[in-house]
Amino acid sequence: MNSEKKYIYSFEEGSLDLKPILGGKGASLGEMTSLDLPVPPGMTLTTEACNLYFENDEELPEFLKEGTREYLKDLEEKTGKNFGDDNNPLLLSVRSGATISMPGMMDTILNLGLNDTSVQGLAKEVNDERFAYDCYRRFIQMFGDVVLGIEGYKFGRTLDSLKEEVDADSDLDLTTDDLKKLVAQYKEIIKDEAGIEFPQDPMEQLIKSVDAVFGSWNNKRAIVYRDAHDIAHDLGTAVNVQTMVFGNMGKDSGTGVVFTRNPSTGVNELYGEYLLNAQGEDVVAGIRTPQSIQTLKEELPEVFDQLVDVTETLEDHYKNMQDIEFTIENGQLYLLQTRTGKRTAKAAIKMAADMADEGLIDKEEALLRVEPEHVEKVLHKQIDPEAEPEVIAKGLPASPGAAAGKVVFSADEAEKLGDKGEKVILVSLETTPEDINGVIASQGVLTTRGGMTSHAAVVARGMGKPCVCGCEEIKIDFEKEEFLVGNRRFEKGDKITINGGTGEIMVGKVEMTEPRLSEECRKILKWANETKELGIRANADNGPDAKKAFEFGAEGIGLCRTEHMFMAAERVPLVQQLILSDSEAEKEEALAELEPMQRNDFEEIFTEMKGKPVTVRLLDPPLHEFLPDLVELVEEIAKLESAAEDNKEELNKKRKLLRKVKDMNESNPMLGMRGCRLGIMVPEIYEMQIRAVFKAAVNVAEEGIDVQPEIMLPLVTHVNEFKMLRSRVDKVADEVLAEADSELSYKVGTMIELPRACMTAEEIAEEADFFSFGTNDLTQTTFGFSRDDAESKFLHHYVEEDILEDNPFISLDPNGVGKLVKMATDDGRKANENLKVGICGEHGGEPKSIGLCQEYGLDYVSCSPYRVPVARLAAVQAKIESDRE
Repeated sequence: MNSEKKYIYSFEEGSLDLKPILGGKGASLGEMTSLDLPVPPGMTLTTEACNLYFENDEELPEFLKEGTREYLKDLEEKTGKNFGDDNNPLLLSVRSGATISMPGMMDTILNLGLNDTSVQGLAKEVNDERFAYDCYRRFIQMFGDVVLGIEGYKFGRTLDSLKEEVDADSDLDLTTDDLKKLVAQYKEIIKDEAGIEFPQDPMEQLIKSVDAVFGSWNNKRAIVYRDAHDIAHDLGTAVNVQTMVFGNMGKDSGTGVVFTRNPSTGVNELYGEYLLNAQGEDVVAGIRTPQSIQTLKEELPEVFDQLVDVTETLEDHYKNMQDIEFTIENGQLYLLQTRTGKRTAKAAIKMAADMADEGLIDKEEALLRVEPEHVEKVLHKQIDPEAEPEVIAKGLPASPGAAAGKVVFSADEAEKLGDKGEKVILVSLETTPEDINGVIASQGVLTTRGGMTSHAAVVARGMGKPCVCGCEEIKIDFEKEEFLVGNRRFEKGDKITINGGTGEIMVGKVEMTEPRLSEECRKILKWANETKELGIRANADNGPDAKKAFEFGAEGIGLCRTEHMFMAAERVPLVQQLILSDSEAEKEEALAELEPMQRNDFEEIFTEMKGKPVTVRLLDPPLHEFLPDLVELVEEIAKLESAAEDNKEELNKKRKLLRKVKDMNESNPMLGMRGCRLGIMVPEIYEMQIRAVFKAAVNVAEEGIDVQPEIMLPLVTHVNEFKMLRSRVDKVADEVLAEADSELSYKVGTMIELPRACMTAEEIAEEADFFSFGTNDLTQTTFGFSRDDAESKFLHHYVEEDILEDNPFISLDPNGVGKLVKMATDDGRKANENLKVGICGEHGGEPKSIGLCQEYGLDYVSCSPYRVPVARLAAVQAKIESDRE
């Protein structure tokens, strides 16, 4: 060879250590060869050779062609056959093999080395002319498809025509003469389509085939697959050239695939299928129906026993479930590939737990084997993998899981039908606090506006309901009670399915799988708790959510959003009365009615959490969010003004409401009078909430339940804001506790969600007991992005074009927002060594963000109840990875 670098390896030279250059298949073939397993000999051209191929204008460099010829000599010595020999031909397979498995995405060629004379030599060697011509027609078809780019259906159509002509039910019914005729027809297709004669020189066949398989790295399906699975495009594929073994030599030959465990359920049993008298593509093509691997025990018992031994050897060696391709030639088993098998979420969890119990792996490895997404998938209904749904539109995947139901366009209609036991999907432009009854009654929510933190998204996630937001392809006509997607029309009552994990909208009711935490999943999470450092809390605003969070292992409530307590249908009018009242007496009346409602809510949450800490965030959003939409109100008034009937009283009421809405309207409400600013300017609201919290705490404590309330002041940007409001918290708390003669302890802290708060964290920490980072708003204020606008207008383009590596609202931005979190944490602890620090934004349940929280030294993360098990696993994995660094 003309290069000092090694670009070709025999299987004897290969091993798992060389996987980056040999690819998964080449490395496994080398590893199996070293284990003395029955592997047909061969060679691997490396991924680096693939890169040379592309650098050399998509042609194998001359020194690699020469190197391939040299390694062929070694194969000839091992097999006693000669490549291109007319009497005893060495035949080869040429297969791709990327470093990261991409099953079916690249190309394969079998039976390479046959031509018009060697096919006769093969027939004499095996004493079976039909077999020889069957191999030849397969080779010509694959060469034409893969190397010459001739569409496969043209060969398939010719095969079908011949079978019809000779009245053959299957390929096996074709005679030798039929196959000879087919070979001639296939060569004519190549001549007509490619303008060349089918090449008779085996070395030309080999070099062109290697070129083509290297080239398949950049075929369309491979590129799409890499994009979908976040695989780098510059890795390249290796090419494996291997001695052919034949599964189509009769009834004691065959081909198949076997998994060492069931990849669907995780059960420790052989799972797979095979075909006798067939080659590998027959199984894939579906020409014949394969048989279960268990029936091989009856047909070829010795081979089955050998296969069992092999699978046990490979699983024990790799310490993981294996996906094995095999061929049987005249009763002899050969292994063509082994790789770590893909599996469902359910199976992944069961296998990890079982393998640890069996001693195959340790607990730490078991914890790393289960991906956080696996846990998430088993917590929600999912689209059945076997289903083939018709997808009509796609929005933002706002809350995971799948749901099906009848389309309804109003919250009241959803509640009405839901009360009757009907399953509905609430379809709306967006949801408001007043729609909470419809969200509760629905199986899932679909909106055409809004982003991942819209009302619909946040509420649905908290309830564990699927939600798709911002689906702009859907055009709603509320008067006709229908929506359009292109030319498709869907009326009220039509059934649809939504997938909150992908954002897909599908026609009709699609089959789904039911969620449940298996015994193995609970075991994995128990092991996680034994090792992790980060505490896992939940964002919960009511008793049912708190109960679910506790069931899933939450160690407290990290965020109770009190504004969500105002959203119940019977409470919104009271909040509006509070906002619209002109007299102090009316305001006090509204507050007096709201206080016991909030107290009851807090009592329920404290009770459900059974002594674990509960962080209560005082009212955060601006008050005008509880009022009707300005545009809709103007339209209502216009209709009333144009109506003939006497409606002056209603009209005057609406006009008064409009004046109030206009007075409270803000140009940028996210940065307006909300959070602690609202608490300073309208102190009676916060004081009512504080009384409700501490009265609830006292009542629950009197029942013998430990209560640990933590009051969180939102949107603090200056220490003086915090000092003023903390003094009010302490004053009201002291009054309530003194009246109840209680010595209940509590904490007061702040939600850090503004850059200035991060910059002055040392000052704020001198006054605060804890920090909780509101990373949603901190991301918005750091980037200068409005999340809803960014996600619906340009953020997806930024990610696609690699302007941003990730959506910063989904995965915490380590170089900007993350640095602010780390700085504020470190500075805060300088001033207050007992400062408790956590995050309670959406990032609290995202695995990569949890890894950063581990790195930053936070005490806990908080996420939606249905993300708690995911966060528990992600936290222990972050701890393990941190310890290994």
